[in-house]
Amino acid sequence: MLALETSCDETAVAILRGDRSGHELLASEVASQVGAHEKYGGIVPEIASRNHLISAPRLLDRGVSKAKTRLSEIDAFAATSGPGLASSLMIGASIAKGLAIGFGKRYLAINHLEGHLLSPFFGVEKDDSSDIKPNVSLIVSGGHTMLVVVRGLTNYQLIGHTVDDAAGEAFDKVAKMLGLGYPGGPDIEKYARGGDPTRFEFPRSMLASENFSFSGLKTAVRYLLPKIMPGEDRRLTQAPYNLDEPTLRDLCASFQQAIIDVLVTKTIAAAQKYRLHLVTMSGGVSCNEELRRQMRDASSRKGIEFKSAEPWLCTDNAAMIALVALLRLRAGFESQVTEEIDPNLALVSQL
Repeated sequence: MLALETSCDETAVAILRGDRSGHELLASEVASQVGAHEKYGGIVPEIASRNHLISAPRLLDRGVSKAKTRLSEIDAFAATSGPGLASSLMIGASIAKGLAIGFGKRYLAINHLEGHLLSPFFGVEKDDSSDIKPNVSLIVSGGHTMLVVVRGLTNYQLIGHTVDDAAGEAFDKVAKMLGLGYPGGPDIEKYARGGDPTRFEFPRSMLASENFSFSGLKTAVRYLLPKIMPGEDRRLTQAPYNLDEPTLRDLCASFQQAIIDVLVTKTIAAAQKYRLHLVTMSGGVSCNEELRRQMRDASSRKGIEFKSAEPWLCTDNAAMIALVALLRLRAGFESQVTEEIDPNLALVSQL
């Protein structure tokens, strides 16, 4: 199985070999565009698609070489078909479709979110659909924060989603206020280490709901910043706010803890409500070590198993797309090459 992932600002190609006894990742190539977008403080769609056009052929050649195979030996081709940026999705999908047509092979259009959803099961000894254990899954990334009940391949129930800013968006926007880098999550996590997470009191919104809202948290940080600026600097009302390092560390730790509290509380409550004994977590924000630690500890206290995707599988990659494609192909699914990309493709019907 050869898969391409070009939903946003990462170009990725992966080749996965599998049988009923397991699967083996033969190649996984990723080209990051963080440097190209960092100066803009966010993703510029035209720059992203242009870079996909440049990187995809190179990664394809490198992946085939690393896997020690030939394109003619690939059994099926897959690509992310949504959600994502339309101009970016078209690049990967067009390449995969062209290869499928050219070599007379099967094509699978894969939902990016399903890739994240099943990524914690990457590398299990047996990888048919029966090995996807029922679980409550938290997908937490730059564009998505959602809770999903997973009962098996394609058997998904969306129980909660963000109503405004996703967790990753909140990290990015607060980091920009503080003059930190893009994406914001890693820098905030770095400064949060050694900070006091109790110094600043931030809201934990909608704890009684399975949905998420982080816009109020971001706004709370925005209104706090001028109040904690030293001396004459308090008159400043424009970002970035240059805080002294101890205050910056405490602020980052307090902000990060507010997000973690919401994510952990809602996920564990959902697992108990739906009587599931496994919690999984994936998506770029799930790389946060403190989030992983607290989710693992909270799960253990409730007698719930916790499984998270490996960090390299949490950010956008084609290996997770290849895994979903492999599982779907075995289950009898196949896509038509006439199937169009969908920038707003939902994992399941919205609530």
